[in-house]
Amino acid sequence: MKNIPTLYEWAGDMRTFEELFRTFYEKVLKDDLLGEVFENMSPEHVSHVAHFVAEVFGGPQLYTSEDGGSHAQMVGHHIGKMLTEEKRQRWVYLLLQSADELGLKSDPEFRSAFVGYLEWGTRIAVINSVITENPVNPEEPMPKWGWGETGGPYIPTEE
Repeated sequence: MKNIPTLYEWAGDMRTFEELFRTFYEKVLKDDLLGEVFENMSPEHVSHVAHFVAEVFGGPQLYTSEDGGSHAQMVGHHIGKMLTEEKRQRWVYLLLQSADELGLKSDPEFRSAFVGYLEWGTRIAVINSVITENPVNPEEPMPKWGWGETGGPYIPTEE
């Protein structure tokens, strides 16, 4: 059986995630549609999101240990934000654009898992943005995202 890396390991390291989200939120703050949603974000917001996604992808547990976060807290940040499908799509678009600019791994298996997570997570954010009470139990574990059906990273065979 081959040793398949986590999505976090395949993507790089914590610096990869921090750089990705720093680049991404620079775009978000300048964006006509999303700028107002994030204009009052805390100075720690970028690193918290980088830590959250890295942890979900199998990286170090910085979000839950150092940042003191949880899945319920992340969901709670979206409650009452009244996010729209258009905003969700722009968020995904800008993050994928940032990933391409930074040269984040682009093999089909990784990108499939990455986009799958973005679709899943942003759709949950939209659902939770129109409710008033957090549906997630504070004791619920962090989500874990893996390779899905692909069987690991795409490594072309030599002919």
